[in-house]
Amino acid sequence: MTGRILTVFKGPKILVIALTTALVACGEQDIILTGERLNIRGESTNSVNFVNQTRQISLPTAVINVDWTHRNGGPAHIISHPALGVNLVPFFSNSIGAGNSRRLRITADPIITPSAIYTLDAQSQVVATSIVGKTLWVRSVIPSTDNLRDASGGGLAVAGPVLLATTGFGEAVALDSATGAEIWRQDLDAPGTSAPTIVGDLAYVVARDGRAWAIELASGRIRWTQSGTPPVSNFSGGAGAAVFGGFAIFPFPTGEVLAAFPQGGLRRWSTVVTGQRPGQAASNISDIASDPVIDGERVYVGNFSGRVVVLEIASGDRIWTATEGAVGPVWPAGDSVFLVNDIGELLRLDADDGTVIWRVSLPNFEEIREIRQKTRIAHYGPILAGGRLIVASSDGLMRQFDPTSGDLIRSFKIPGGAASNPVVANNTLYVVTKRGQLLAFR
Repeated sequence: MTGRILTVFKGPKILVIALTTALVACGEQDIILTGERLNIRGESTNSVNFVNQTRQISLPTAVINVDWTHRNGGPAHIISHPALGVNLVPFFSNSIGAGNSRRLRITADPIITPSAIYTLDAQSQVVATSIVGKTLWVRSVIPSTDNLRDASGGGLAVAGPVLLATTGFGEAVALDSATGAEIWRQDLDAPGTSAPTIVGDLAYVVARDGRAWAIELASGRIRWTQSGTPPVSNFSGGAGAAVFGGFAIFPFPTGEVLAAFPQGGLRRWSTVVTGQRPGQAASNISDIASDPVIDGERVYVGNFSGRVVVLEIASGDRIWTATEGAVGPVWPAGDSVFLVNDIGELLRLDADDGTVIWRVSLPNFEEIREIRQKTRIAHYGPILAGGRLIVASSDGLMRQFDPTSGDLIRSFKIPGGAASNPVVANNTLYVVTKRGQLLAFR
């Protein structure tokens, strides 16, 4: 190694100039290894050179749905194909309370019944809004014993007269859906930031410490619990249970997926969804980011760091694995599966083997100049409604795509930017904004 430093004296100031600093190899040539070259920023060379296909798809008939009772539609987290008009215009806007701040975030999607839309703001306030945009009631679910009042996260589900809220304060709170009156509270011993699931007389909740709860809906008493491996790290929100027939599927922050009998809690099978995307910091997070989706004999599960798997519901055996993460709902339809992956792409996968049919890059940063890019754009969805895929984004746009080709069909503005997945009921699209507004379009 050679180098020289020149010091120049000029008046009272000293200017130090480094002339050269060189590191010279000591007689050995570089060895070039053979094998596949991978981009350390998260995409393989195959992804970079990928060519989209336009493939026809046979979608289910669009049907008007009167409600949206759980995240992604229902307790199995699948709703086939809601009807929705083409040229959407604003219908109403109503405040739901506190929007996003530096410490607190909105994590709950709107929940809809034929008579009301229910929302949860960033400060654990539940608001019921009428179908014409008027506030019906407001209820804070912050514990009276909590002095800090600074936990956010949670979700909602509704079944008849009971609206259930989970909170970052580590509680499940049952409210009267008509009046907002509190029915009961149950301590979860850990933040309950994933959305709850209600089937029959039980509510199912996944807490952030890796424990599954089955709670009696009428009384709040614990029917049974199941424990997974305690997590090392996870993120606010998290995935909730999917329940259908004789299966309750629980996703845990460690990447474990557990199937149990819904009534008694007896474990049926468990597996672990693992895998990382090279070059991404989020690869260190093993959390399941996407609610499990039960579609017939299959269960779809996606994690935060680069894997989507399809499992046989009866055994937990893996049908296929895609090297793509999923940060929101996985949407099976026809012969395809649609999702937004962990690096900000909208994808269409082949439902038979998980291969990518097309991929569309979504904008990554709010700042245009690369040197100033620091604020990532969050994308919520996709949902399939009215024959197109819809993605709501925090940059203030609702984008609509052709499911056959991935082409952008149209977009319109969301004042304030999205903070929730879009949901559809009665030919109306709803979304919650970062400012704490419920917007309706029809």
